[in-house]
Amino acid sequence: MRARAQRAIAECRQIAFMTEEPGHITRRFLTAPMHPVHAHLRARMEALGMTVQVDAAGNLRGLWQPGGATGKRLLLGSHLDTVPQGGAFDGVLGVTLALEWVGLAQDFQLPLPIEVIAFSEEEGVRFGVPFLGSRAVAGRFDANLLALADADGVTVEAAIRAFGLDPGQIDLAKFDPSSAAFVEIHIEQGPVLEAENLRVAAVTAIAGQTRLSVTFAGQANHAGTTPMHLRRDALAAAAEWIGAVEKTAQTTGGLMATVGKLSVEPNAGNVVPGTVQASLDVRHVHDGARLAAVEELLAKATEIAARRRLTLKHTEQLNQPAVPMDERLTAFLEDAIDGAGFQRKSMPCGAGHDAMVMSGSLPATMLLLRSPGGVSHHPGETVLQEDVEACLHVGREFLLRMARNIG
Repeated sequence: MRARAQRAIAECRQIAFMTEEPGHITRRFLTAPMHPVHAHLRARMEALGMTVQVDAAGNLRGLWQPGGATGKRLLLGSHLDTVPQGGAFDGVLGVTLALEWVGLAQDFQLPLPIEVIAFSEEEGVRFGVPFLGSRAVAGRFDANLLALADADGVTVEAAIRAFGLDPGQIDLAKFDPSSAAFVEIHIEQGPVLEAENLRVAAVTAIAGQTRLSVTFAGQANHAGTTPMHLRRDALAAAAEWIGAVEKTAQTTGGLMATVGKLSVEPNAGNVVPGTVQASLDVRHVHDGARLAAVEELLAKATEIAARRRLTLKHTEQLNQPAVPMDERLTAFLEDAIDGAGFQRKSMPCGAGHDAMVMSGSLPATMLLLRSPGGVSHHPGETVLQEDVEACLHVGREFLLRMARNIG
């Protein structure tokens, strides 16, 4: 297990160099660095005797079909894209560990077909809408998504074609009918496991998410000649609202609310800002609390804009309900944690994952491993080798249980 853990970690660090920005880890949907990532992982899959393909949404897929096996297929996977200047393990570790789980299944000669899916996109960075890869596999890819454009005016359709794929074939990316379940391995991206001195946990539910773009529009004007009481400063309005967002989250139990991106126009030091576009990300494991918070925050933005003589508009980019993980599958994972000799732990997850999309079509669950310092979406993101080894021990127990129960 030690050698497998070391290899899984080393591969993540190697893939981290396949980036759009030298010196940083930035890899968006079907940008050029995805080609060497695919080549590296394809070689790993083929070395394991897997049949490999890339579907029309850019998902790299490897199938291990044991000789004589006729049972249902287990799907494993996570994503290959990153946030700008992100970390080496978010998503990618779930793929390299999934391949190690295939190796374990081979070692135990389990009659269990396994498909490993390296999703092309989960973060929503390039086109503002997340889960493009898993939407296609789950059979939930809306054709209207093809018209979305990135900051350079390149559409999803054009990006797929530029990668050498045919967007007209996306419907064929849907999972095989013989598939029985989906499991995602992922770093926690938070501090809970570290605080409790635990290595791994099973996920009971994934928090619902709302993502919005909120635009304050006032009047750009000269910074030296426009009196303060006559200004229609969009950035000052946005700043007041951002403070309200933080206060609402701090005073609402379990709520996470973030303004992580601003676009300011004309963005000059000597000009009163005329327009500000702000992101809003709201999450909660209870949809009622999440939706109530969104309504409250939009009402607050409207009030601020009216008082400051600005106009306001907003666009919803994501309204993803909270997703419970499959109880039976999660119980298998909890039993596997116990069977591997680790403290049994289950918990909700506040981050969005491909498993929440796949769960709408297949039974799904997740295995989390500790994030040192609770750090993720950051270059300092890392993992402990002993925790990666724990995922392998849990994987062995889980695969043995699945081989007995989904054949």
